[in-house]
Amino acid sequence: MAYNNDRRDNRRNNRDEGPELIEKVVSLNRVSKTVKGGRVMKFSALMVVGDGKGKVGYGMGKAGEVSEAIRKGIEDAKKNMHTIILSGTTIPHEVIGAFGAGRVLLKPAAPGTGIIAGGAVRAVMEAAGISDIRAKSLRSNNPNNVVSATMQGLLSLRDAAQVAATRGKTVDDLKA
Repeated sequence: MAYNNDRRDNRRNNRDEGPELIEKVVSLNRVSKTVKGGRVMKFSALMVVGDGKGKVGYGMGKAGEVSEAIRKGIEDAKKNMHTIILSGTTIPHEVIGAFGAGRVLLKPAAPGTGIIAGGAVRAVMEAAGISDIRAKSLRSNNPNNVVSATMQGLLSLRDAAQVAATRGKTVDDLKA
């Protein structure tokens, strides 16, 4: 019996996923559960996804295979994407992000400085499109907490217009 698989293949190739996203694996962990018959191995993947223009998200995927865990992590990250306020290629001001035991200090840097940051923070910055920044992980080095703290810090950024609106002033009044 002949099957017509052409339509299915065509649908798979012509998927419209919108803008091209940057996908980074921050950490890949093998976890095991001891059961009556022995140990059951599974994998967890912490993923960061961004468009390189100020939108970034992170997610965790868990599965019995590495590729499946990464796919689930990417799907979770796409659901949790946020827009970050940027000032050119850096951030508008210094901020400390905290989540659990993780604390991350983020400082703006002059153009051409590059990303001076550790692995977990670097992945978030590259995915967000921030190319000039200095960062330091202050307490925990757990990738889950560091990525969450970095995102919390980025989400707490405000530009001059938002600060002026909060104070009931104009941007020119703030500069004076």
